[in-house]
Amino acid sequence: MNKGVTLLGLDPGLRRTGWGVIVVEGSALRYGAAGVVCSDDSMPLARRLAQLHDGIMAVIAHHQPQEAAVEETFVNVNPLSTLKLGQARGVVLLAPARAGLSVSEYTPNLVKKAIVGTGHASKSQVAMMVERLLPGCRLDPVIDATDATDALAVAICHAHHRALPSRIAAFPEKDGRHRRAGGKIRP
Repeated sequence: MNKGVTLLGLDPGLRRTGWGVIVVEGSALRYGAAGVVCSDDSMPLARRLAQLHDGIMAVIAHHQPQEAAVEETFVNVNPLSTLKLGQARGVVLLAPARAGLSVSEYTPNLVKKAIVGTGHASKSQVAMMVERLLPGCRLDPVIDATDATDALAVAICHAHHRALPSRIAAFPEKDGRHRRAGGKIRP
């Protein structure tokens, strides 16, 4: 029996990196799990980055996703904060890549548009739609679930976009030929 494709969504942060696992079966989405990987603020930066790496690798080992998707980050007003977030994001991109997963990236506006229908949706609108799109998704109220919800939204966005090349290839050009995902036209 085909269990579908397991996708891992990641919302990078130095303090808290959200993660969300979904399973795609045809056009149906199923909630797998979600949570956060935290780093200890009192530790040196290198140790905190190692904590993020180890936590993400543990999630990958436990849930065995086939693909990963990471939300791109925005530039902060504070240059030091932006630099640290960029370093954390590098670790978040590295971990699934080192585990052999293909890694896709999506802007926050694209994620919101894929989930809510508008790129300027609020966090609460995204959270409400994630719960509707993933029946049975009830995040632990003990943790601040915002990062985990955002990671699930990234995974859902990837589920919608990963199939796009094959959908495009299915539509014939005006002259009756089909366009492959690579852009070349075949008879």
